[in-house]
Amino acid sequence: MSYPPFLLAGDCLFKPKEPYGLMGIVNLTADSFYTSSRTQESAINLALEHLDQGADVLDLGAESTRPYAKPLTSEDELSRLLPVINELKASVPEAILSVDTYHAATAAKVLSLGVSIINDISACRFDPDLLDVLVQYKPGYVLMHSQGRPKDMQDKPSYNDVVYEVQTFFEQHLNMLVKAGLPEEHILLDPGIGFGKLLEHNMAILKHISAFKIFKRPLLIGLSMKSMFGDLLGLKLHERGQATSVASALLFDRGVFWHRVHDVGKTAEALKLAQAFF
Repeated sequence: MSYPPFLLAGDCLFKPKEPYGLMGIVNLTADSFYTSSRTQESAINLALEHLDQGADVLDLGAESTRPYAKPLTSEDELSRLLPVINELKASVPEAILSVDTYHAATAAKVLSLGVSIINDISACRFDPDLLDVLVQYKPGYVLMHSQGRPKDMQDKPSYNDVVYEVQTFFEQHLNMLVKAGLPEEHILLDPGIGFGKLLEHNMAILKHISAFKIFKRPLLIGLSMKSMFGDLLGLKLHERGQATSVASALLFDRGVFWHRVHDVGKTAEALKLAQAFF
């Protein structure tokens, strides 16, 4: 199976080991439910574990983006990110790092240190200066759809046709990014499961995920441990790992290339099994 090219910072072509990409989540938030990454030492250990289990990219995030989370300043964000980035660049310089941020100042700093991807929940809407940073450094960029900000995105989200509206969003923002100077080969598309969406909206997107192939860009899905598994299956947070792996395998069968997950090992097993059945 062939996929559209994905270029990272420095026009480096991402060459996957497998016909899928795995982003291992490393949350540096103080209130992360994933307690194994709350401290600098534990975050680095988790990152190394992700790499051992087959992660292609380490996705580092310092600001919580869960519903009703409070925003973080760029200064506080960097105080959490920089020690981990510096340690990883020193110990595993070949590792591809992504940073989950919408702050222009944060993005500029981490890109100057060798980070390859910016994973942005805001599509450059929360901090418009981020667009200038993207054009200057030309990193890999995750363009994600969301309705509202984390602090209010789950307050009665509403759509007439969520699939069509997300398609329109992607079309408009892809055009904006390319016109500004970020080539489309640098862009991944993430429909933003759980970001300003109810269960019915999430399921409509996942059922019709092929509708987003019209843009000829790789798709990224981040549904790891999401509340949708609680709504659908009655699973508590710590019980959602298997559902995440199964859903990832099903989405791979439908053409989703990138999978952003907490448990890289289990998801890699599920994806290898799906590949064998493909």
